[in-house]
Amino acid sequence: MTRRLRGTRAALLLLLPGILFAQPAVKFEQYVLDNGLTVILHEDHSAPVASIMMMYHVGSKNEKKGKTGFAHLFEHMMFQGSQHVQKEEHFKLLQQVGANVNGSTSEDRTNYFETLPSNGVELAIYLESDRMGFLLPAMDQTKLDNQRDVVKNERRQTTENVPYGLSYETIAKALYPDTHPYSWPVIGSMADLSAASLEDVKAFFATYYAPNNACIVIAGDIDPAQVKTWVGKYFEPIPRGKVFDRPAPQEITLKADNRLVLEDRVQLPRLYLTWPSARGYTRMDAVRDVMTDILGAGKNSRLYKSLVYEKQIAQSVTASQDGSEIAGELSITVTAKPGKTLTEIETAVQQVLDDVLKNGVTEKEVQTSLNQKEASVINRQATVFGKTNGLASAFTLSGDAGNLNKELERFQGITPTEILADARQAFAQHKVVLSIIPQGKPDLAAQPPASK
Repeated sequence: MTRRLRGTRAALLLLLPGILFAQPAVKFEQYVLDNGLTVILHEDHSAPVASIMMMYHVGSKNEKKGKTGFAHLFEHMMFQGSQHVQKEEHFKLLQQVGANVNGSTSEDRTNYFETLPSNGVELAIYLESDRMGFLLPAMDQTKLDNQRDVVKNERRQTTENVPYGLSYETIAKALYPDTHPYSWPVIGSMADLSAASLEDVKAFFATYYAPNNACIVIAGDIDPAQVKTWVGKYFEPIPRGKVFDRPAPQEITLKADNRLVLEDRVQLPRLYLTWPSARGYTRMDAVRDVMTDILGAGKNSRLYKSLVYEKQIAQSVTASQDGSEIAGELSITVTAKPGKTLTEIETAVQQVLDDVLKNGVTEKEVQTSLNQKEASVINRQATVFGKTNGLASAFTLSGDAGNLNKELERFQGITPTEILADARQAFAQHKVVLSIIPQGKPDLAAQPPASK
């Protein structure tokens, strides 16, 4: 019976292009404490496991030029102990009850999370509250110096000493105006990290690590009434933070193609093409997500078949739409095969784009992408952590946790005609063209096309 249903569904999808099935709803309860902390609860007793995520609406875009890297630095500082929790005790206490613990930072948000047996929920709530309300009394110059060195070493390992590691920040600096908060890297610069004072860091925490700039999602095998009691006990005494201005969405345009060449310790040249694009949680973001799937997601994509299979000039090809909170980027990345130049690669990419702009895409290509979106959403919501992260992200980045349940709505009804119209708009813009080439081989870089 299951196989027959799947087969019937596949047939229906081919007959109904652009159609997605209803997204399974994640039920949740949401309320706000007097201090502004948003609390989101999701009950799921399928396993004796719970997931807690504290997400702060602060990322590298909230930093100022010359004082970058603070948001990511705090991802480290928040694990260094607070007034009532000794250094290294946060990890120790959670790991003793079998928790998986981590955090991450982006341009737009910072999150801290624990997935653990459900009998450890109160402990996790307490620990999150103590570092929100009582981190500053335990913060000192020694901890700052220590974690600053850790972050500097992380920058060396993930950015400066990794092949192609400087690509993203090179592109961001070229794509965005100098004052745009996406123009600097999340990890910050060495100079800014070195210059950060204890007073600077404390001021950043006092502004952004406040209840009214955060949400806590508690999901899984929980008793909501009991959890509400714990949340009130530990978080309500923490005072509301001051009001601050957020960076507003900005439309990004380039006056001409920005062509850059970066020599690196790499074996193969790599081409990066990046266009200004749509913000996240928008219809245009969804349309371009489907379009970049068709262009460069997997071995059946247009670019992969042309450059890797047919012309055999590329080692790998990817395309993606990355919609963030106040801007977005559309990118194509191609690694050349040995002996091939990036001029040849760029010409081949443009031929594929020209064909799409002239002849469009097929209904089958659109539906394949939509099927993948549907599967991805369902798979993410199959775990308690996936639902926790989804609720926290939707609330923080869109202002509505319920948008987790509407994720597929943005993709509903996308057609080849809509994609063609949007592609003509997207690729009519000027772009950043970055060539990363082996040291001493400038002839491999992409050359500007001859003027017509």
